[in-house]
Amino acid sequence: MDTLERIDYTQVTPPSPDCTQIPVMLTDETMAQRCSKVLERMEAAALDTLVVYADLEHGNNFEYLTGFLPRFEEALLVLHQGGQHYMVMGNENLNKVASARIPATPIHAPHFSLPNQPMETTQSFQEILSQAGIQAGSCVGIAGWKMFTSSQEDNSQLFDVPYYIVDAVGSLVGSSGRVTNAASIFIGDQGARRTNNINELEHYEFGASLAGDCILAAMDLVEEGVRETELGSALNALGQKNSVVTIAASGPRFIKANPYPTQRTVALGDPISLTVGYKGGLSSRAGYAVQDASQLPEPIRDYVDVVVKPYFHAYVTWLEQIRCGMSGGDLYDRIQTVMPQSQYHWSLCPGHLTADEEWLASPIYKGSQEAIVSGMLFQIDMIPSVAGYGATNAESTVALADEELQQEIQAQAPAFWARICARRRYLQQELGIQLSPHVLPLTSTVAYLRPLLLEKGKAMKVRPIST
Repeated sequence: MDTLERIDYTQVTPPSPDCTQIPVMLTDETMAQRCSKVLERMEAAALDTLVVYADLEHGNNFEYLTGFLPRFEEALLVLHQGGQHYMVMGNENLNKVASARIPATPIHAPHFSLPNQPMETTQSFQEILSQAGIQAGSCVGIAGWKMFTSSQEDNSQLFDVPYYIVDAVGSLVGSSGRVTNAASIFIGDQGARRTNNINELEHYEFGASLAGDCILAAMDLVEEGVRETELGSALNALGQKNSVVTIAASGPRFIKANPYPTQRTVALGDPISLTVGYKGGLSSRAGYAVQDASQLPEPIRDYVDVVVKPYFHAYVTWLEQIRCGMSGGDLYDRIQTVMPQSQYHWSLCPGHLTADEEWLASPIYKGSQEAIVSGMLFQIDMIPSVAGYGATNAESTVALADEELQQEIQAQAPAFWARICARRRYLQQELGIQLSPHVLPLTSTVAYLRPLLLEKGKAMKVRPIST
C-alpha cells in the first residue's frame, strides 16, 4: 500500500516540550576550527585576503568567526593568509574587538557609524582601509552574505556589500590585482559553514528546540477570540534574537503591508499562520481555526485530503529517504515525484541549510550534484500553494549524522543524544514515520502537524502497513 493511502488525520498524542532553556556556548576549540576551515578554503581559492562584511541583517559570515553581530553598524573582518587579521569597526562596536572570538587588530572607521555621530577623521575610507593590510596586486575575496548563481552574469563580479567598500578594495589592489565575490568560502558547495561539529549542533539545537516549543505553545493557544499579539507573545521566548520576523496571523495577511501581529482576534474559519525562528532553526505551522472540516466553506472542506495529505506524504518521504551521501538533485526528484511542483506550486526548494540565519543555502535543487553530508543542519521547507485553499506547513529542523558522528555524539554529549533518541521514538512510534537512520530531530515537534487548529487532539500520522 502506498504511503499516501496510509496517511490519516486522527487522534495523536502531542509531543512534549523539550528545550533545555540553557543556551550552549561555542567553545574556543570550535571557533579556532572555524577559522582554520575558512583559511584552508581561502588557500584553495588562491585568495591572499578575505574581506568579510557585516551589518545586523547580513552579518552571519562575520559572526561565524567573531562570535557577534555589529548591532546597528556596519563592520569588516579582514583575514590574511599570513595570519594577521583586522576588524574595521564604527564608533559603537570598536570596543567589541577585544572580546571577539578571533584575534584581530582594531581599526576605527567612523564611516560605519550612525548618521550624525562624530566623524572626526582626517582620512578617507580608502586610507582607513589601507591600514588593514590589503596589498596592491593581491587577490581579494569579498564575502557579504550571498553568493550568486545567475546563468546570465559573471557571478564572481556581483557584490552584495555597499559600493564604497567594493570601490575602496578595488582601488587598493589596483589594476594588477583582482577582487571577487567569495561568499562561497562560507556557504558554497564546499563552504565552511555547510557542516557542523558536535558543539555547533548542540549550540543550534537550543534555538531549534526553543522554536518548536514556542510553536507548540502557540498552537495550543489558538482559540476563537485570541489576539494575534497574544499568539506572538507565545512565540517569542527567553529574550533570544529572532532569525526572522515572528508571524502570528489570523485571516488575511499583510493588510496595509503590515507583517507583524496585530490586535485582530481569531475568528472561526480563519486561516492561521504561525512562525518563529531562532539561531539554529525555525518552526512554522499553517492551518485553519476550525474543529472539523464541516466548519470550513463548502468548496474547501476537502482541504485535508487535497492539500494536507499530499504535503504530509512529501514530508514523510523527505524524512524517510534522505541519506548522507545522496545528491541534492536525487532528493529533489523524489519530492517532485510525490508532490509535483506543477500541481502543488511550491516555488523554492524542498529543504535548505540553516544556522545562525534561517536560510543559509541549499544543496537541494533541480539537477544538483551537491552531496548531502553528515553534519548538515536542515529546515524541511516545502510549502504547497493550491488555488482556493489555505496553506499547510510543518517546517522544522533536523540534522544529518552518519554512524561515526552519531557515536561521537553519544560519547561526548549523552544528554543531547538522549533528547535526539526520544524525538526519534516519537516520530517512529507515535507518527508512524520510518525515519532515515541519518536524521537527528532537533526539536520535539518535527512532523507534528495539526491542520485544524481548534481540534487539539488530532494530527497527521502514517498508519502501519498491517492495518
